Amino acid sequence: MPPRWPRKPDPANDPPLRKLEDRINFAVHVAGFSLVNSVIWFFNTVNPGSLPLAKTVTLTMLGILFVHALYIFAIADYSPKKVDVGK
Repeated sequence: MPPRWPRKPDPANDPPLRKLEDRINFAVHVAGFSLVNSVIWFFNTVNPGSLPLAKTVTLTMLGILFVHALYIFAIADYSPKKVDVGK
């Protein structure tokens, strides 16, 4: 069931909506990382040595996921932007 929003969505001028979208996007990336990582390690366990870059791929993807999390939870600015309407 999709999340309900109490008003008409406007990502450009609605900081809580942008924050929600970024967190949903991060959750999708975590799910993708989990899927790819579990498949890689499953096949590496079934046939040892078949995927010699499994550790490298896992650590690279984990690093990218960490940077994404750092941006979402620490760097991103979700404060309302003031619109200058002129004088």
